[in-house]
Amino acid sequence: MDPNSDGDRWYALQVRTRWEFSASSLLHGKGFETFLPTYLSKRQSSGRPKQTALPLFPGYVFCRFDAQKRLPILITPGVISVVGSGKIPLPLDDSEIAAIQTVAQSGLPAQPWPYLEIGERVRIEDHALLGLEGILLSFRGTHRLIVSVSLLRRSVALQIDRSLVVPIRSGRPVRDELLPSSSLFGEGIA
Repeated sequence: MDPNSDGDRWYALQVRTRWEFSASSLLHGKGFETFLPTYLSKRQSSGRPKQTALPLFPGYVFCRFDAQKRLPILITPGVISVVGSGKIPLPLDDSEIAAIQTVAQSGLPAQPWPYLEIGERVRIEDHALLGLEGILLSFRGTHRLIVSVSLLRRSVALQIDRSLVVPIRSGRPVRDELLPSSSLFGEGIA
């Protein structure tokens, strides 16, 4: 199927460094639906801790538009390109953008995470994220659900209680070198 014949779809836009908020605002001002998920980062400023909203996907803004009418997008200050294959824009997978929107709306703390291409998938069976699927990791004594956007090769980590998820058997093993710790689900869980 030609990605340019899909009508209005979600696309990832590569934007200049630290232009995510400006580009999103300019596109919104042009009438486009944009999505810029953020997280709170704690930093020291003048010796005092300060929380700052930063993009979950630095260098990218999500935008919904018809790929055949992308010129107004491309001439927006800060926008470098529409992510795709060569000059052909590729829309985001609907389930992936929905998962990222669910994470952003949940109010739970999230943070950028290195992309994991393979691994055991889990589904949340409770809480505001019911039905959300991702990869569960054990990291420094806490469990995190990893939600990925394959097209960008980027992921988001969400801290989650292990008791809220059930495994989805895919038959694909996890490569230990991709994980920040050696255990996917913790000791004693298959």
